[in-house]
Amino acid sequence: MKKIILSYIFLFFGAFLQGISMSFFLFPHSIPSGGAAGLALLVNHWFGFQLGFSLWLANAVFLLFAYQYFGSSWTFRTIISVATTSTTVSFLASQIPFPHIHIILDILAGSLFFGIGVGILIRVGSSSGGMVIPALMIAKYKNWSPGKVMMAINLLIFLLTSLVIDYKIVVYAVICQFLSTRIIDYIYELNIHRLALLTPSWRKK
Repeated sequence: MKKIILSYIFLFFGAFLQGISMSFFLFPHSIPSGGAAGLALLVNHWFGFQLGFSLWLANAVFLLFAYQYFGSSWTFRTIISVATTSTTVSFLASQIPFPHIHIILDILAGSLFFGIGVGILIRVGSSSGGMVIPALMIAKYKNWSPGKVMMAINLLIFLLTSLVIDYKIVVYAVICQFLSTRIIDYIYELNIHRLALLTPSWRKK
């Protein structure tokens, strides 16, 4: 029971860090946090769907695959993670003003918080939703590191979104993904003997 409680504490903490990254450092510069946001932009551009619905649609499809591949427990944790991050972003972005010194510093800080947050989520058997889900599926099948797979998928989507949004934003997004996925891989490969609950538990059911 104690292990379950601690795992959910880490889950909420990881999702909260991801929300801080988005609301304070990335979204103020219109930098997408990952490929799901870029995919939503493309769906909006190609089919005329609203951005909110496009983002929900992308996550719903990925969660359906996640349920089939990873099982109900993993999917449930991911839904909680996504809800916690969304709530954090909504609250922080509207209630707490945050000074921005320079966009490069914001990208560095955003990448750090995002990478740590997603890394923790993966370690406790969850994810941040979006493109992390297919990245974990491919990583499991090919025995590759999740961060590198996530970087490759997001890079492809960001290249496509460069047809829709300012190329500078795409460059910033790629830099952010490059840094954050390195941090994700570091946390994923980190050997933590005293915290068995942080052993990667996203394996196929």
